Amino acid sequence: MRRRLTAKDIAVLSVVVGLTVVLDLALIWGTTIASIFLSFTNYDLVSPIHNVGTKNYHDIVTIYPAFWTAVRNNLAWLGFLGLIATPLGLFLAVLLDRQLRFSRFYQGAFYLPVALSLAVVGFIAQLVLSQDQGVLNVLIGRGNGNGIDFLGDSDLNIWMVLLWAGWRHAGYVMVIYLAGLKSVDPSLKEAAVVDGANSRQTFFRVVFPTMRPINVIILVVTVVEALRAFDLVYTINTGRNGLQLLSVLVVDNLIGEASRIGYGSAVAVMLLVVTLGFVTTYLTQILREEGK
Repeated sequence: MRRRLTAKDIAVLSVVVGLTVVLDLALIWGTTIASIFLSFTNYDLVSPIHNVGTKNYHDIVTIYPAFWTAVRNNLAWLGFLGLIATPLGLFLAVLLDRQLRFSRFYQGAFYLPVALSLAVVGFIAQLVLSQDQGVLNVLIGRGNGNGIDFLGDSDLNIWMVLLWAGWRHAGYVMVIYLAGLKSVDPSLKEAAVVDGANSRQTFFRVVFPTMRPINVIILVVTVVEALRAFDLVYTINTGRNGLQLLSVLVVDNLIGEASRIGYGSAVAVMLLVVTLGFVTTYLTQILREEGK
């Protein structure tokens, strides 16, 4: 029998649900709408707000060189995660799915960076890559103050940081694919073996296609991770020395010395539009699968 809700139950649910809805509207939808509105203004915390139309967007793509540097770095981030870190995570998942000895230990070790916040990963990166007494410079015999400036050199820092971002992303992808591999019907693999397929053919022609929903999730997660990357870069050097991303530009303009709220909001809206495109694709895929 279903228990009828008492007045106390209704009151508690109303408070909990109501508070959640209010916070969601205020912190998510409210700030989003405010950013869209401010992106068409010259708001800078000092001057009166005036509508400038699409001037902020035009200036960003024409006379703001940091924007294209950030776009290039975000694309490099996406390419590294999608072409290197994600396949590495899939490879680790396939190996661990074969029930190797100490697979539990390996799984925990590879997943460890995922349990750490990106800020902590950034501090570890500083410890390893510091020019003065960084672990890497010490290992190559240059820890006497004459070390390689891995984090300050604009030709090196983006790739150094990507190694740490990929380290964390590979562990996350590994866990998702490992769960997907364990859910594949064993009879499909057995049928492929009976038909004469080897291990490689069985995986790419039978197992991998059956994980299509997971592949879509991984694709969307990878794109969103590349677009919203912020913590790791900002922890290391606040986006300076060429290590700029779109999210860093948003923060620099919103809370930087110039306080160009309208400018920063325009960058944020551009980032939002691109992200929504991939999120919408993901949701469409999920709803389509559920409707079958």
